[in-house]
Amino acid sequence: MKYMMFVVTSNTPDSPQDDSDVELWVDQYDASGTRVIGDALEPPAESKVVRVRGGKRYVTDGPFAESKEWICGFDVLECDSMEEAVEVAARHPMARNGQLELRPFMTWE
Repeated sequence: MKYMMFVVTSNTPDSPQDDSDVELWVDQYDASGTRVIGDALEPPAESKVVRVRGGKRYVTDGPFAESKEWICGFDVLECDSMEEAVEVAARHPMARNGQLELRPFMTWE
């Protein structure tokens, strides 16, 4: 089953040491096939919010909600269970100074 892992922080961008720790985690789970895809995201100040109402497009500067915490990255994991996904997430370096949110992909029948 696929799980979306949102990487959440309230800090400024990571230090180079944090980056190398993340690279080791990525290498390990890419090699095992557990990590399907993932990447870092630009800060919320770089985002746009798009809405269409009554056929008219509205575009505003993001983020969609004011918050001290923001999604700074994501990974898609392929795991047999939520428990396995939790174990993989707990090994991610950002679990130590941020937080990780796991959501299973919707199963369509």
